[in-house]
Amino acid sequence: MLLEKERQQIVETCLTMQRLNLVVGTAGNVSVRVGDHVAISPSGVEYDVMRAEDVVVTDLSGNLVEGALKPSSELPLHLSVYAATDAGAITHNHAPASTALGLIVDEIPTSHYYSSMFGGAIRVAPYATFGTDQLAINVSEALKDRQGALMSNHGAITIGPNLPKALSLLPYLEYICEIQLRVMATGLPVKILSDELMAEAGSLIKGYGQQPTK
Repeated sequence: MLLEKERQQIVETCLTMQRLNLVVGTAGNVSVRVGDHVAISPSGVEYDVMRAEDVVVTDLSGNLVEGALKPSSELPLHLSVYAATDAGAITHNHAPASTALGLIVDEIPTSHYYSSMFGGAIRVAPYATFGTDQLAINVSEALKDRQGALMSNHGAITIGPNLPKALSLLPYLEYICEIQLRVMATGLPVKILSDELMAEAGSLIKGYGQQPTK
């Protein structure tokens, strides 16, 4: 089976997103790029019955390479992001806080230093109907120099060099959105971190934790 490891990884990632309440039903999708191929979760398949062979493989133009099922309706979005970034994997979810915040703001300011994990202020891509080329364009623009973005009236997306990294960013993005929603509810001014402080935080986060010794 072509890209067997990556296809199994996608199944496990979908189950993790479900367990963490980051998706509702099958409303989310995951993909991995390997060279000129993209493995992507199938459309409308419940995660708890999805198997590795259900995951679809296409080329970078969206042509079917392997798989009996229809790929996610957001295949154009994933292909556009791969064309516009150096991402090796993508996760898309419909978690409550990120979806809610995308209804009321055009950008999440740098109110928490976790925003440095995403490259700075998190943009909200303008709404376009799911599965359309316009949505793909909007999201790719919002992801410029960023590792994550919100999608207006829709959900959120994170990218990374590999699937574990892309997935690891999702809970942090949801946390940032939850904090921003709570502070906005107070009606009080929100403290914003400067670019310099964000750069410092980003540098420290990259070196955080136990580092391998030489």
